[in-house]
Amino acid sequence: MYKVFFNQKPIFLTTELVSQTDRTPVMFIKFSSPENIVKALKSKKTECLYLYHQKEDKLWMHFLRHFPIVEAAGGLVRHQDGRFLFIYRNEKWDLPKGRIEKNEPIRIAAVREVEEETGVDGLEIVKPLIETFHVFNRNGKYKLKKTFWFEMKTASTSTLTPQLDEGIEQAVWVFEKEIPQKFENAYENIKQVYGSL
Repeated sequence: MYKVFFNQKPIFLTTELVSQTDRTPVMFIKFSSPENIVKALKSKKTECLYLYHQKEDKLWMHFLRHFPIVEAAGGLVRHQDGRFLFIYRNEKWDLPKGRIEKNEPIRIAAVREVEEETGVDGLEIVKPLIETFHVFNRNGKYKLKKTFWFEMKTASTSTLTPQLDEGIEQAVWVFEKEIPQKFENAYENIKQVYGSL
């Protein structure tokens, strides 16, 4: 079962039929449309949504037909002093990430995006973390963003500079004990990334 987020609501892609309620509707993906899926998710009654097909490959095929994929890469950066790098964008705490350019290696994209969005330097990838998925709206069309996450480290002493033209208002170092407070106003995907350390 795959988990995709739409805003803060999970969409579960499943090959097993589950019982539905008003709060947890089930849709047969073959007979659904992007508009129906988004409408169900925007309903205040809905807590999550299940999209079903008995075959996993067909499930993904239909889902990607509804929501074309955009690949991104980013990092959970730990400073040598133990602090973590966070950004503040769209009134939420987030981690730096961005779109992978054509023919760009994923690891290079991840480091480049973190550097561009925060001004941090001296980054070194420690290991790959998880991949996350979320549906977003670009120019009136809904797409699926697949983000490849990496644990990174740095000893940078440079001043952080948020990439304002990307809507990033703040780039800050956060002590581990402060992270639960940030998570009170953060995307669910970000919590998953941190939990995968």
